[in-house]
Amino acid sequence: MALNARFVTGIQALVLLAAEPEKRHRSEDIAHKLGTNPVVVRRIFVELQKAGLIQSHKGPSGGSKLAMTAKEITLREVHRALHPQGVLQAPKSSGIPGLAAALKGVLNDASRALEKELTETTLSQLAKKAQKRSAKR
Repeated sequence: MALNARFVTGIQALVLLAAEPEKRHRSEDIAHKLGTNPVVVRRIFVELQKAGLIQSHKGPSGGSKLAMTAKEITLREVHRALHPQGVLQAPKSSGIPGLAAALKGVLNDASRALEKELTETTLSQLAKKAQKRSAKR
């Protein structure tokens, strides 16, 4: 799965968990709503659980739910949970003198801008924006 697709799927799954925060959601149900495979959701949930963003319980009454409120979860936290090494990676060398170092600087600046934007948006804010846009349709 592409890096951006993992992030978007993670965000979508968390928004579904946030819609019913007290309920434990099965990965199969989330996957069905997102039109993806339950294995994809389970793999993403493992990373989100390691980051402390969700709680997961196994068994017949198991499932996952948010570990904190949607107002407390920033998109940056989700991004870091799913992409701890970052998305933009500069090559160690390029065969062209100075290019790798120059590219690294540009990608570092872009990464900082992305992280700043993601830090300023919570899961709750994103869900509210989605509801407003859906209501306009």
